[in-house]
Amino acid sequence: MKIRLAVQLCIGVVGLAAPLAAQGSRWWSWPADPDPQAVERGRPEFVRSCGRCHADNLTGTAKGPNLIRTARLRKDADGTAVAAVVRAGIPARTAGGSAADGKAMPSFQLADEAMSDLIAYMRWAVQKYDRVSPGAPPDDYPVERLLTGNAAAGKAFFNGAGGCNACHSPTGDLAGIAKKYPPVFLQARFLMPRPTKPRTADVTLPSGEKVSGELKVLNTYDVTLVSGGKTLTWPAEQVKVDVHDPLAPHRALLPKYKDDDVHNMFAYLWTLQ
Repeated sequence: MKIRLAVQLCIGVVGLAAPLAAQGSRWWSWPADPDPQAVERGRPEFVRSCGRCHADNLTGTAKGPNLIRTARLRKDADGTAVAAVVRAGIPARTAGGSAADGKAMPSFQLADEAMSDLIAYMRWAVQKYDRVSPGAPPDDYPVERLLTGNAAAGKAFFNGAGGCNACHSPTGDLAGIAKKYPPVFLQARFLMPRPTKPRTADVTLPSGEKVSGELKVLNTYDVTLVSGGKTLTWPAEQVKVDVHDPLAPHRALLPKYKDDDVHNMFAYLWTLQ
């Protein structure tokens, strides 16, 4: 329960700074209110065909990505782009980015009316579940509720299994960090700090041309860069993407943390007054 609270707090705090959240919850190009009857017809089709991988509410599972913020869905004014993906599926890709046998997402051959209902449900789900966090936890959240770990063990993790000392120093960038943030923010920030530099990527096109720039979107379906002042988007299955992420070590640690690691790390960082 405690680590779940920590991760939820981290997501809530970091989510406030997400690029799409800054644009408001209505970032789409189609009418905001799908026909309710079409939504109800499309719901069971989505649950049956797509829910196992994308969750019944489109928010994703370990098997498939969150669709709520997928540019291909949100920018698809007439539904043709989504329908094309559903009917064609997504090719599986090797680590090098080339198409391989099989499908990352299977194809579903739906009649036009059923497809229209499916898309209506997906649009309804975007409207219902695309929520910007209502606010951060209070600054005065008591540290006693979070300070349950062992500081010595946290220091050992910092310098050992966590590998944190490769980038950070308690006498350098982390000196006095416990005074910089309220306790609940400190816990969120070490789990996933806000980036000081944007993610960048090199995108190799089918022609062999390489385009580099700031990475804005990367998911199963779309790749979007800002390069030379222009916003460029490609279908993910058609390009190779090499990402340069300043927070990659933090992302790699998230699934590896044990409950004790999180609490011990917080206890150690709290000593850096």
